Amino acid sequence: MASAFDHVLSGIRVLDFSRALAGPTCTRMFAEMGAEVIKVESAPAGDMVRRMSKIRNERSLYYIQQNLGKKSLCIDARDPRGMAILTGLVAKVDVVVENFKPGTLAEMGLGYDRLREIKPDIILCSISALGQSGPLATLPGYDFIAQAYSGVTSMIGEAGGTPYIPLVALGDVSTGVHGALAILAALRYRDRTGKGQHLDVGLLDAYYHCHEVSVHQFSGSKGEIKPTRQGPHLNYVCPAGVFKANGGWVVVMAFLHHWKDLCTAMNRPDLIDDARLGTDAGRLANRGEVIKLIEDWLATFPDRDSAVDMMQKHHVPAAPVLSIEETTKHPHLLARGTVRTIEDRIAGKFQIPGMPLRFSEFPNDLPLEAATLGQHNGEILSDWLGRSAKEIEELRAAKILVEGEN
Repeated sequence: MASAFDHVLSGIRVLDFSRALAGPTCTRMFAEMGAEVIKVESAPAGDMVRRMSKIRNERSLYYIQQNLGKKSLCIDARDPRGMAILTGLVAKVDVVVENFKPGTLAEMGLGYDRLREIKPDIILCSISALGQSGPLATLPGYDFIAQAYSGVTSMIGEAGGTPYIPLVALGDVSTGVHGALAILAALRYRDRTGKGQHLDVGLLDAYYHCHEVSVHQFSGSKGEIKPTRQGPHLNYVCPAGVFKANGGWVVVMAFLHHWKDLCTAMNRPDLIDDARLGTDAGRLANRGEVIKLIEDWLATFPDRDSAVDMMQKHHVPAAPVLSIEETTKHPHLLARGTVRTIEDRIAGKFQIPGMPLRFSEFPNDLPLEAATLGQHNGEILSDWLGRSAKEIEELRAAKILVEGEN
């Protein structure tokens, strides 16, 4: 049984034990690139997210978005008959992905050592909040738990105020992408050596990887610089942040060589080499004055977008702060497929984020669908494991295999 669609990863087979978001992000990218992904869901309810975002016809839009193109196998792995099915599948795949609490897969009887006994060159990608090792490894965790430990949360919010969390899953999605990269590297290594391996990909590590200046500034200054949240503006260059305009907000990044571009746009050439504001250090030292200068100028425009247009004409990196509603209608995002419209056979037509990778040989998105619970039970057992129709019906009757309408 091969994937119905040709793409860059056609022929790769993935057994996906992951749930929620970080792991499913990793395996969804594989499905989007043509790999054959079997999503193992625990009987009787399946992935927990099937109960979230049930906006239309009791169908989870969350599940659809994160699991396009995957085949659903809903199985009771606590029963030896269910475990026998899973071990049979391990022998036929290239990669296993899981994001259980560290140690859980081994407790199930499918730890890396056992997987290698079944298939010596297997690649296991374990995704977790805090990693597979270390003092915190066994703690339960989610995206924002890892974010808090990483120091990232401390950098978001008003100076001296309560730290904020972003209402997007930066850690989960980033970690899923890191996991996909690690798997591809491991596949390349296996091509050269014939050896599989166990990959440890943690949200905490992925989050910490995002610190562009804070860690080295603190360490390099021997603690004299203590980076912390600064509200809507960056803490190490200026001007760089969110500025108020008429009817909305704009992001302006006019530091370093772009300061002269902003001065030109504002018709203030005298500020380009100003003794106080002509350098980033000077502007940082006088940031309040710089912010007022820019916002007073933005207030002279009738609306947000006309101010952005003026800055962009002068090559200033600037953008409107778009609402979610505005993003779904923006011509650039629609033209690139950044905003993607899909049509689900149960939930109908709606928009989701598009596949972020572009391939010249495969310019179009694959027409993928999300499975109903256990939709591919019979197909997987028959085509992959050679089970008879009678055996499959017996497993259904015993509730080892479970199927649902959504």
